[in-house]
Amino acid sequence: MLSGLEKQPFDPNLLVGFDKADDAGVYRLRDDLALVQTLDFFTPIVDDPFDYGRIAALNSINDVWAMGGTPVTAMAITCFPKKGVDFAILQEIMRGGLSVLTENKVALVGGHSVDNEQIMFGYSVTGVIDPNHVATNGGARPGDVIILTKPIGTGVISTGIKMAKASPEIVAASIATMLTPGKSAAEAIAKFNVKGATDVTGFALLGHAWEMACASNVTIEIDSVRVPLIKGALELAAAGSLTGADKTNREYVGDTIEIAPKVDSNLVKLFYDPQTAGGLLLAIPEDKADDLLAELRRNYPRAEIIGRASERGEKAISVK
Repeated sequence: MLSGLEKQPFDPNLLVGFDKADDAGVYRLRDDLALVQTLDFFTPIVDDPFDYGRIAALNSINDVWAMGGTPVTAMAITCFPKKGVDFAILQEIMRGGLSVLTENKVALVGGHSVDNEQIMFGYSVTGVIDPNHVATNGGARPGDVIILTKPIGTGVISTGIKMAKASPEIVAASIATMLTPGKSAAEAIAKFNVKGATDVTGFALLGHAWEMACASNVTIEIDSVRVPLIKGALELAAAGSLTGADKTNREYVGDTIEIAPKVDSNLVKLFYDPQTAGGLLLAIPEDKADDLLAELRRNYPRAEIIGRASERGEKAISVK
């Protein structure tokens, strides 16, 4: 959306802007301190307002963690109708969000609300980071192993909830995945000095992997059978429980992705499935990959090596 804007004047302290589709912006204040800034909000994806607020908070904070930063403050963004919906629902949404902020020691400093028929909620989050240790989309290098920290499938499950096709067990698994914070992954980024990282959200696994490949000028090869899935997501995808973003995400990456004919078409649907509060994609040299994976699995048991980066070829992404 911002790509059509005129290029802004050069600022040497703007370390990460919007030019390479990174999760957040990074602005240097001094040699050892920079701000990490992001915002995100979206419509309800679960029935329970408290859980919706919690998921919205983690979805916003994850952008800071994906850079390897520490979130410190947040401002709430709320769209809610003045009439027709009980304000107790909004109170529960905000209570859920605040519980996550408090748990992660993020101070709520204010916010803004708009009268709107469609409910939307999220946060603008500010964090801090050492400017010498920022993980970005452009940090992957040929030979790096690509790790995904959490399973995918939240988008089709959200649609399944709206269509009353998702069982309570599938819904619970999806909520548990979304409510797993990225804090431990951020700590692993710092511990292993990870340079290439992004979170998997609205543009889906392939969209965010594509952004990393383009920013890093590599080809990312994904082993389709190693991508972890939320239980029940594949069956919902096969039943047509897709979001509107399935089409737009395919258009977003265009023909720069090559998918082998043997890959199950329903699995491909999940690769284009938009995620909420999704996992992180991490690029790490192969000799550090096993140690990083072991570290991650303490908090993300479904973390998996799903591919590797190679010298840039004709395609940005190759799925086999």
